[in-house]
Amino acid sequence: MAFRATRFQVLGQRMYDNFPPESVLDLEGAEIPIRRFSHPVLAVDLALTEAIHCTVFVVHLKSKRPMMANGVDRSDPVEIAKGHARSLIRRTAEAAALRFLLMEGLRDRRYPVIVMGDVNDNHTAVTTQIVTGQPPWESWPYRKKAPVWDVLLYQVKDIQARLGYGDHYYTYIHNGHYDSLDHIMVSEEFSAQNRDRIGQVTYVSVFNDHLFDQTLLDETIEPWQSDHGQVVATIELNPPQSARPQLVV
Repeated sequence: MAFRATRFQVLGQRMYDNFPPESVLDLEGAEIPIRRFSHPVLAVDLALTEAIHCTVFVVHLKSKRPMMANGVDRSDPVEIAKGHARSLIRRTAEAAALRFLLMEGLRDRRYPVIVMGDVNDNHTAVTTQIVTGQPPWESWPYRKKAPVWDVLLYQVKDIQARLGYGDHYYTYIHNGHYDSLDHIMVSEEFSAQNRDRIGQVTYVSVFNDHLFDQTLLDETIEPWQSDHGQVVATIELNPPQSARPQLVV
């Protein structure tokens, strides 16, 4: 059974279970044997208007939960450390494979791309920055910056921090720590700093009032309730390109 969660016309969709072969990682000449996403990546092509099309990627990268080997003492600190390392390696491999998929829509194209979902790392983590790309140095000349901006994604978390009086962006609580694991990232076509933008993010909110720290309370989460907060962003398209200028993701 298929459920449609958009009011925009769906032009096409693709599901990626396997990594693109060119994105498989190797280390010191040895190939890392991770070739599949732990959760498939969904890419949906939308018609925002008759003239503006956009691709939205929905992602869920490997969690921080340690991947424990069979038969080991699951309370052994060394085994726990190795389990966390395995999770990080898998999440990093998935981030690199996702970045490869994104480059097809970003490079040398004036085409908007949105990435949303549970990245299972905060916005400054290396795995998240693999997905977004690294911004150019401020001292670089424009001709050197432009190709980097072309393939960069922008965190709506940073936009939320600039628009508000404080940063209230957290989507997960664990062991007393408030963290942001869920993100919406947009290409330069929706960046306010881009003079050639076709729209911009104007509002960002996180629905997180339902969250509680499961490690501190003897309570369980209802099956229908998420243990993550939901990120919502409003994107306004430049007139007169759209009679319905707002895109909410």
